Amino acid sequence: MKQRRDHGGGIDAAVAQYGGTRTDWLDLSTGINPVTYPVPMIKADAWNALPDQAATDRLETAARAFWNVPDTASVLAAPGASSLIARIPLLAKSGKVRVESRTYNEHEASFRMAGWRVSDDTPGARVIVSPNNPTGDYWGNTDPAPLLIIDESFCDLSPEKSRIDLAASSGTIVLKSFGKFWGLAGLRLGFAIGDPALIAKLSDGLGPWPVSGPALQIGAAALADFGWADQTRTRLAADAARLDTFMLAKGAEIQGGTELFRLYRVDDAEAWQIKLAKHHIWSRIFPYSKTWLRLGLPAPDRWSQLESAL
Repeated sequence: MKQRRDHGGGIDAAVAQYGGTRTDWLDLSTGINPVTYPVPMIKADAWNALPDQAATDRLETAARAFWNVPDTASVLAAPGASSLIARIPLLAKSGKVRVESRTYNEHEASFRMAGWRVSDDTPGARVIVSPNNPTGDYWGNTDPAPLLIIDESFCDLSPEKSRIDLAASSGTIVLKSFGKFWGLAGLRLGFAIGDPALIAKLSDGLGPWPVSGPALQIGAAALADFGWADQTRTRLAADAARLDTFMLAKGAEIQGGTELFRLYRVDDAEAWQIKLAKHHIWSRIFPYSKTWLRLGLPAPDRWSQLESAL
């Protein structure tokens, strides 16, 4: 059986261990916006016809406007950022890759699978996750590398800190995730923005029609809705502050995080996870730290469940 890499989620396994049903559980183990973008009515041909180029063009045009993409950079929509992360190491001859800091583990895993060696030496490839997951740190040091990957999956919270300006640079790819900020992780939509030669190779690797018709339509509508994005940033900031206030009162210390997930230092992270799980709340702990506990934000009608559990 294939071993599952360490991630958030996994509510079915939590149910099997601690009981209840999926609807009983409050999943705070991920950094997904609990208030999702309101999905528009889906046209019938989005379901029953192969996606045409016009629909893809509309989505990628909306992405350019939303993220202020440089004119000379290319945009590629894909079935989730993870599918891009799995293919990026194949864009160059394997060598040494430096993955900055403890971060989202699929980057290192994908490079290793493609024959790269993870090293702090002068690298042939460099991966930066900004803001970092789970610490929330933004990277100011963007020293170039022959292949530079800047994962901005959570950067829509603070667009002014984006390094999308580097997307036109040779050898550079900026990754964007749709599922987290817009709360539609199940839609499986992500973007690679960068060096046209690299983006063309990625596109060839994905094959025709990589993004579903419904995802093309929903993504284009959401990326054009700047008002919803502004309101969401305000709400998430208030909810993150509310969670911090509550956790500090319970003895936790703020370690870092973003407005979609908070990272706390506690005395025993595993004990906290078990305590919460007994109340059907799933949290995120890390194999490399006994004191880090990460919590996402509850939906507006689920705060009382967290408060009563602690």
